[in-house]
Amino acid sequence: MEIKRAGTRPVNDGPVAYFSGAVTIEPLIAAEAPARVAAAKVTFAAGARTAWHTHPLGQTLIITAGRGRAQREGGSIEQLLPGDVVWFAPGEKHWHGAAADEGMTHIAIQEALDGKTVEWLEQVSDAEYGAQ
Repeated sequence: MEIKRAGTRPVNDGPVAYFSGAVTIEPLIAAEAPARVAAAKVTFAAGARTAWHTHPLGQTLIITAGRGRAQREGGSIEQLLPGDVVWFAPGEKHWHGAAADEGMTHIAIQEALDGKTVEWLEQVSDAEYGAQ
């Protein structure tokens, strides 16, 4: 058993190559092989968002606070509220982040395939983010 106490885990800024706006990432799970699950608490300031990306084995988001948005390629922008659970299928191109006027926090859970949990792509433009 391993316990990582609240307040003892590092909190890092989201890299500007993969996020727009103010984002913090608190790693929660980085399981050792043969397990392959990883999870993080991600907090987005109002208007902040990820770049487009995919996950080789899919991703689950659990919205814990605030209001958010998510979109899969070719789909409409969906509003997210606390308690919502979002599933992105393996290889599904998508982005997610906060509402324009309110921050959002979610727990992101994904599995690694050959040591990789995400494939980062291009940034989400302001026009894409603001589209209705």
